[in-house]
Amino acid sequence: MAEPFSVPVTVRGYETDILGHLNQSVYLQYAEHARWCLIEAAGISQADLISKGVGPVVLETTIRYLRELRAGDETEVTCAFAFGEGKTYRMQQTIRKPDGTVAAEFTAVGGLLDLKARRLVADPREYFRALASDPGFFGL
Repeated sequence: MAEPFSVPVTVRGYETDILGHLNQSVYLQYAEHARWCLIEAAGISQADLISKGVGPVVLETTIRYLRELRAGDETEVTCAFAFGEGKTYRMQQTIRKPDGTVAAEFTAVGGLLDLKARRLVADPREYFRALASDPGFFGL
């Protein structure tokens, strides 16, 4: 697995629930934001993926909520990809406060969907390697 990529995110007031905590669905948005930032940092745009006829999909996500986040909290959202031999890959992500406190941990399974066939491509690692100007972001 590659060294985790990270992106800063500040919790906005409108993202909180009635208790003043970050709404549970927003954690998923933060994870998605970090994944797209990693893909872009590697040199791949959405247009690049579409031109190759593929798009990333999330097949499974597990979230462990460990500490609350409130409006104004500064966080770092990490993302690291790990590829095996099959059609899927794993993503490990963490939302961490500046003092190192882990607020949430994510484990996700993803793949690259062939947009015409509507099936996962056989080797997503090779698509990412071919498209990326810096495949090191994917641990490749």
